[in-house]
Amino acid sequence: MKLLEGITAIITGASRGIGKGIAKVFAEQGANVAFTYSSSVEAAQELEKELNALGVKAKGYQSNAADFNQAQDLAAEVLKEFGGIDVLINNAGITKDNLLMRISEEDFDKVIEVNLKSVFNLTKAVIRPMMKQRKGSIINMSSVVGVKGNAGQTNYAASKAGIIGFSKSVALELGSRNIRSNVIAPGFIETEMTAKLDEDVVKGWRNAIPLKRGGTPEDIANACVFLASDMSAYITGQTLIVDGGMLT
Repeated sequence: MKLLEGITAIITGASRGIGKGIAKVFAEQGANVAFTYSSSVEAAQELEKELNALGVKAKGYQSNAADFNQAQDLAAEVLKEFGGIDVLINNAGITKDNLLMRISEEDFDKVIEVNLKSVFNLTKAVIRPMMKQRKGSIINMSSVVGVKGNAGQTNYAASKAGIIGFSKSVALELGSRNIRSNVIAPGFIETEMTAKLDEDVVKGWRNAIPLKRGGTPEDIANACVFLASDMSAYITGQTLIVDGGMLT
């Protein structure tokens, strides 16, 4: 039995990395997938084909989650095209790392806008349809950095910690409407981005993790499947840390 049979999910930032992994696993579990991407047109078209081949309905939308109006338009289009919105996964995010002494105001603002304001934009866009159907699951992607902080990432840590506070508040506001709001905080996940790093650095990180490996996009996707499905029907306002024991 497929855990997400027939539901519709919006996944932001899904043309690569963790977002792409989530989109694939969701489609394998029977979900129809509307995903967003910013600039990788070819990668998005490729993913759309791949997901449709799994027998679900899938469509990519070039949309900037950090833009309030674009987010509202996206939700309206998905609603029209798919007939409902059951799950929202706010996954779009960027980093602009630097020590606080060197960080520019622009780099601080940009990370807050893309990582945190986008979560407000999309969540606001989907709550009406979810309230109407009296059911919904919102899953916001934070990070272990949002839980514990990290030198050189004040902007990123602030945005990811903000997501946790925002999600808990949404859980309190919308619980009576049967809309759940949870957070996933990934640890060191190996994607195309980390593949560019020095192999010795990556080995050092792996060795410092109790499970002795970096996570995969599928590890995060499986946690998302749990929080999107009825298996987690009584779970809201929680932060699920998926980090191989890194923070333990």
